Amino acid sequence: MHAPPTRLRTALSTIPVLVFLIGALAFDLAGRVNARMMEAGQSFWDGYALLRADPERPACDPQSFQVPPSAPSSAAAEGDDDLLAGLDDKGDAPVKDAVSAEAVLAAKQKCEEQHATFEATVSRLTPGLRRFDAVHDAVEAFVVWGNGLVKPLLICLLLIAAATASSLGAHIGLRTAASQRDHQVSEAAQAVATGMLFYSVFAQWRIDANAGSMATHSVLFYIWMGGFGLMLSTHLYNLVRPPPGLKPGGSLHHASLAVPLYAFMTIVAGSYFLVVENHAPGLAIYTQQMAEHPLLYIPVGLYVFIGMLLKQTNLGPMGFDLLRPWKLPAELLAFVVVAFAAWPTAYSGASGIFVMAVGGLIYTELRRAGARRQLALAATAMSGSLGVVLRPCLLVVIVASLNREVTTDELYRWGFWVYLFTATMFLIAALVVRRLKVGPGVPFGIAPFAEGFAGMMENLRPLLGYVLLAAAVLGFYGFGLGTTVDEHTAPTVLPVLLLALLAYDRWRARKLMPADGPKGFVHASLDATCETSGHIGALLIMMACSVAIGGMVERSEVMHLVPESLGSPFATMALLVGILVIVGMTMDPYGAVILVSASFASVAYRNGIHPAHFWMTVLVAFELGYLTPPVALNQLLARQVVGEDEWEAARAEGQGFWARNESVIVPCAIMGVALAVVAFVPLAFY
Repeated sequence: MHAPPTRLRTALSTIPVLVFLIGALAFDLAGRVNARMMEAGQSFWDGYALLRADPERPACDPQSFQVPPSAPSSAAAEGDDDLLAGLDDKGDAPVKDAVSAEAVLAAKQKCEEQHATFEATVSRLTPGLRRFDAVHDAVEAFVVWGNGLVKPLLICLLLIAAATASSLGAHIGLRTAASQRDHQVSEAAQAVATGMLFYSVFAQWRIDANAGSMATHSVLFYIWMGGFGLMLSTHLYNLVRPPPGLKPGGSLHHASLAVPLYAFMTIVAGSYFLVVENHAPGLAIYTQQMAEHPLLYIPVGLYVFIGMLLKQTNLGPMGFDLLRPWKLPAELLAFVVVAFAAWPTAYSGASGIFVMAVGGLIYTELRRAGARRQLALAATAMSGSLGVVLRPCLLVVIVASLNREVTTDELYRWGFWVYLFTATMFLIAALVVRRLKVGPGVPFGIAPFAEGFAGMMENLRPLLGYVLLAAAVLGFYGFGLGTTVDEHTAPTVLPVLLLALLAYDRWRARKLMPADGPKGFVHASLDATCETSGHIGALLIMMACSVAIGGMVERSEVMHLVPESLGSPFATMALLVGILVIVGMTMDPYGAVILVSASFASVAYRNGIHPAHFWMTVLVAFELGYLTPPVALNQLLARQVVGEDEWEAARAEGQGFWARNESVIVPCAIMGVALAVVAFVPLAFY
């Protein structure tokens, strides 16, 4: 799908996306350095926060205060007007004289203290402190500047990457355009969708301009309109200038399947806002809501960047080299990969992001290890599905923050048991499939422990350099910046780690094979960004449009049709499970959680379903939705990262419905059983 970056594409897409991603990392790093510098300044200079502000000499002069000899004087009055004003006019002169003298003395003492504090502060402003503070001021100014650019950065990243995906035909759909009719219908639908987005933003801009409220965010409107206008122009150009190699003809039914999901979502939501509500800006308002949460969506791009950087290194093959000496059959190897992949997925918070980031690597290495295409595709699509319930999944944090009825500790505790159960189900399914394929009684052929362990240790040696470098980078963040890797820091720490590992990997490759001339760090980074830009655009534009679908559901008030009581927790759960799977098919996880929190959670609570039980069911139902046709987002992402040729080759591996669709049936069966158990078995213990 992604050709090597030409000079034009590098100038228009690859380099801007790389700048935006590196900028996000730089702003985050500067923020951590700023906090660490504040701590260091306080440890070296007590009261550093006060010393940073340039002290001003007090305006008062201690010598100007004169104690009155017998009567109140103007100096006394100036020294403490409030105190003198509080005296009774009928009081005798000696009392007034005493009070005036005390007031002047107090004011003089206060002035002297201010001067003493000023002199002490000035004496502590050493050249070293001033130099340190100058650097700190520069870092702090960069952080403030960066904080103001976070929202525009996300919008530019979304629109440039989405336009790149439009030019490459890389948007996520049920199938790729193979015929002329496929191409015409797909490009026409995308032109309509991007035209609706452009018009909706224009309508919103016109309303704000007429209301006189454009001062604060007019530039953002121009960015949105420019981005959607660029996408519209791209699709119109593609419509009149189709790419070579398309098959002639084609059916309208198959062509409709080539329309990307974001276009379907946009046309449906846009039609509702325009026709039903006559609210032209509605589509833009909801689509732009993702920009209000940049710290949720910028990590999506960074996680994809991590995966593409990892793909440019030799770490994937070297990691699988640790397993090869054990001579695991392909089914057991797939189980190990899926069970292990759950843990890095927990950091990304969404299985689709993980599939997009490293799914291609998993598929390639499973195939290299001898796995059938259908099995490798099944493992690739399901590689992230087990991790969304594990600590420190960001999705669980969002659930707990939106719903006071549950806590992260509670959800993580139950999530671990759900993970163990689902992993066991995958192992059972893998063994059953192996039995069907090779027959009963065929030994596994696993290597003896001594042989496998010795081979693994031998293959571990080339990884030691990577391990030491990773420890150094994580040590710098941990000890130097006081930052550990968790769900909040992983999106910005791991790209820095991968950039360092890529630099070492390229240096090592050139040292081992100088004659072959392997590509260097800069070339590898541009290639990684080239792939990243298309993937980010396809994923983020779909997430933005799914928010509009959520807004349509919310404003249509369809949930008001659900009765207050459904009779029993079992009936309620049965209804909600079906709805949640459909939501999982059509929305990104972050938008889906927000929608469920606002619309469906109260229905479950009112009908006696425990909140923790309900949200465990929600997360598992989402994963089943991401694996289930007709949408099957994770399946679509797996197909996108492995390539259409491999997908078609997998379908042609065997004869019959099962052989052609094993990669879809097995994951759906596993997650379907897991959902049934998680949703209904706990109801028996209420």
